[in-house]
Amino acid sequence: MAGAVPETVLKKRKRDEEWATKKAAQQLEAKKKARESRKEIFKRAEQYVKEYRAKEADTIRLKREAKAKNGFYVEPEGKVVFAVRIRGINDMHPKTRKILQLLRLRQIHNGVFVRVNKATMNMLRRVEPYITWGTPNLKSVKELIYKRGYGKVNKNRIPLTDNAVIEEALGKHGIICIEDLVHEIHTCGPAFKQASNFLWPFKLSAARGGMAKKRLHYIEGGQHGNREHYIDNLIRTMN
Repeated sequence: MAGAVPETVLKKRKRDEEWATKKAAQQLEAKKKARESRKEIFKRAEQYVKEYRAKEADTIRLKREAKAKNGFYVEPEGKVVFAVRIRGINDMHPKTRKILQLLRLRQIHNGVFVRVNKATMNMLRRVEPYITWGTPNLKSVKELIYKRGYGKVNKNRIPLTDNAVIEEALGKHGIICIEDLVHEIHTCGPAFKQASNFLWPFKLSAARGGMAKKRLHYIEGGQHGNREHYIDNLIRTMN
């Protein structure tokens, strides 16, 4: 019959039409989901800002009350520290190297967030001559994650330029955007371990002005060991 279209061509056309319809439906669904996600992200960000401000106001109030009574207000110890490797591998004991690997501080100028507990503090003290650490403030956590943050996806180092990367990896823990990630790390939330492991160790620059007396402890005028909230100053010079 003249002009008859082969059956294979008709099948192909039908298949292409079905794919096109399915793709259009998926795109529409993705747009709708993205719109809802954006609303949720804005809502969460506002909630976090209120929470941070309330905490700050509370600290100021407690300091004023203590001062009025001629006392001192001692802030509670931080639940999270930021550890930075400051020395290389020269004269290193195998056990020290192993602990640094467990802390994911394999290279000089690598940095990681660590939850404070007895086990982690013992590990930090064992490798003290090679690292420095301290309790970072909210500004430091934000700057590190926004400026130097990379995620670990299928053992690949992926930049955190899209919230979808975070949601895919940590969505089941209720972390869907970069602000959730900052909040989880800063407050040492229930999914801190997953959030910290998702973050690739931070690759920092050499400190501006250099680092003198690395072999001395920080309290002796050197660099290594616990520097408490003064870690923020170091982060500024290395970020």
